[in-house]
Amino acid sequence: MNRTYISKGEKVIYDNKECIIVKIISTSIVSISEILSNIIHTVSVKDITPFTDSASTPLEILTDKDWEKAKDRFNIIKPLLSARGDLSFINKVASDNNVSVPTIYRWLKLYDTGQTVSSLAGKKKTGGEGKSRLTDQQEAIISDKINSVYLNQNRKSITKVIREIKIACHDLGITSPHDNTIRNRIKCVSDEEKIKKRFGIKEARYKYEPIKSHYEEATYPLSIVQIDHTLLDIILVDELERKAYKRPWITVAIDVYSRMVVGIYLSFDPPGAIGTGMCISNSILPKELWMERIGVSAHWPCWGVMDCLHLDNAKEFHGKMLKDACDNYGISLKYRPVATPHYGGHIERLLGTFSKEIHNLPGTTFSNEQERKNYKSEEKSSFTLAEFERWLLTYITKIYHTRIHSSLGVSPLKKYEDGIIGNENISGRGILPRINDIRRTRLDFMPYVERSVQEYGVVIDHLYYYDDVLRPHIHRKDKGGYIFKRDPRDISIIYFLDPQTEQYYDIPFRNATHPAISIWEYRDALKKVKDRNKEISEENIFEAFKELSTIERNSISKTKKERRQTQIFDYKNKEPEFILNKLKSDVQEIEVIIPFEDLDDETFNKKY
Repeated sequence: MNRTYISKGEKVIYDNKECIIVKIISTSIVSISEILSNIIHTVSVKDITPFTDSASTPLEILTDKDWEKAKDRFNIIKPLLSARGDLSFINKVASDNNVSVPTIYRWLKLYDTGQTVSSLAGKKKTGGEGKSRLTDQQEAIISDKINSVYLNQNRKSITKVIREIKIACHDLGITSPHDNTIRNRIKCVSDEEKIKKRFGIKEARYKYEPIKSHYEEATYPLSIVQIDHTLLDIILVDELERKAYKRPWITVAIDVYSRMVVGIYLSFDPPGAIGTGMCISNSILPKELWMERIGVSAHWPCWGVMDCLHLDNAKEFHGKMLKDACDNYGISLKYRPVATPHYGGHIERLLGTFSKEIHNLPGTTFSNEQERKNYKSEEKSSFTLAEFERWLLTYITKIYHTRIHSSLGVSPLKKYEDGIIGNENISGRGILPRINDIRRTRLDFMPYVERSVQEYGVVIDHLYYYDDVLRPHIHRKDKGGYIFKRDPRDISIIYFLDPQTEQYYDIPFRNATHPAISIWEYRDALKKVKDRNKEISEENIFEAFKELSTIERNSISKTKKERRQTQIFDYKNKEPEFILNKLKSDVQEIEVIIPFEDLDDETFNKKY
C-alpha cells in the first residue's frame, strides 16, 4: 500500500527531488530539506510523496489457506511492531511460536513493504531467485559498514557505505558485492531502526507508537472511531427536473477522542456493505481532493487507518467483506454489547446535531408529524444529493469542527490537532501516514461479485460490459469465477481483478452509447420497465432511462438559463453561517457534481 509517512527524518519526494522531513509545523504543513542541495522548503503534506512505492497482494486474490496464513503471521509479529529494538522480546516471540528470528524479521519486512496483512502471504516461490550468494566475509563487511557508517547520527549516504565496503573488500582481496545488493541490504533495515540510529530515539517515537491493549477508552486520535448510519429528515430533488425524489441515507464515522467527523457517505441506498465500505475508505483517505472537487474550501486534517471501529449489531456490520477488509488494514472491530447504549453515544449525539440543523432546511420532513404539521416537505424540497453534500460538508468543517464542544471544552479540531502534534500537556501521537492510492483503497473496501467471462463480455444486473483486457479470460474455467466490483454512484464502469497481474482494470459498458448511470437511477428505470410489463433487458432499461432523462419542462430551461447568467459566488472571507444561508437560498445555482468527480484518478473519471 502506497503511504506517505509524516515524521521527522522520513525520506520523501518533493518536486521530483529527494528530501528529508526536518520539522513538523502542523498537521498539514512540514519543512523539508533537499538532500543534494540542503535547500529548505515549507510545503503541504499533500504535495509530498513516499520515497519508495510499495504494493500488496489484493486480498481477493488469496486463497482461504493463504489468507489464514497471513493472519497467523500478523498475529505473531503484531506485538513486535512497537518493540522492534527489543532483541530479547523478539527472541521470546520467535521461541514461543517455534519460528526463527530471521523469519520474524522477514515477516516484518513484508509487512513494512505492503502495509496490509495480505502482504504477509508472500509471493510465489521462484526457485533460487533472490537468495543470497555472498560469502560469510562479504556478509560480515556489509553488516559492519551499514552499522558503523550508515546507522549513526553522522547520517552518511548510501553511496558512502558502498564506497567503504568496496575499500574493505579490496583490502582483503575479495570481490566486492554489487551496488544493488548493498542497497537491498540497507532497505531491509526497518524504518524505525534507521530513524532511531540516525535521528535518535525521540524522533522514532513520533512514528512508532505502542499498540494499545485497551480500546474501551479513546486515548489519542483515531484510536477508536464509531460508525453508524441514519435516514435523514429531508427530501431531496432529482438532478434533472428538480422534483421531489427521496430522503437520503448517511453513514458517518466519528473520532471518539476528538469528536471530529473523519468520514461520511451519502446515497439513496439503504445501509449495506457498500455504504459502510465507502464511508470507511473516505475516513482513511486524505480529504483535499474531495473538498476541492465539491467546492468547499476548509481545513479537514483527518486521514490514516484507525485502530478500532465501534459498530452496532446491524447485519451490514457483520459481513465477511467488511471483516476481511478491516483485518487486512489492521483495523479491529468492536461490536456494541447488548443493552449498553453508551457505546454508541458519541455517534448518536452527532447524528442528533445534524438533524437539528437539517430541520432548518427547505424540504425537511422534521422528526415527527407534530413538528411537521402543515409544512409541505415535497413542495419545499430544493437540494439535489450533490448540493446537499456540499451544504453538509460546509457545516461539518466550518461550524461543527470549529466551535467549542460542550464535553471537551475546546473545539473538535483543536482537540484533534493537539492529539496529533501535542502541546504542553501531551506529547501527541504524531501525524499518521497518508495513503496515496485512492483508487485501490476505495476498491479494497467495496464488496465484489464473481462472474464468468463470455465472448460478449460480462453481465451484471442485465447490463453488459466489455474491454479487450477480458479477451484472454473468455470461457476460462477459473475456480468460482472472476472478481468484479462497482461503485453505486456510477455503474457505467466495473472493476476487474486480473488474477495473473493482480491488478484492477476498468471495464466499461459494452455499448459505448449508453450514458453513465447511478445504481438508484438504474433501479428507477428497471421499475419503469416492470410497471409496463416489458421484458427486462438492457435495451428496455436504457429506453426507460432515456425517457426519464429527456423530459423537458420550462422550469428546467429557466434554471439552466439562470445558471449561465449567474456569476460564481465568492466564498472567501465569509462567515460559515453566511455560507450556509447562501447555499440554502441559492441551492439551484450550485454546480452539479458528477459521480466519481472527487477522485483524482483517470480510471474513476467519467467517460463521455
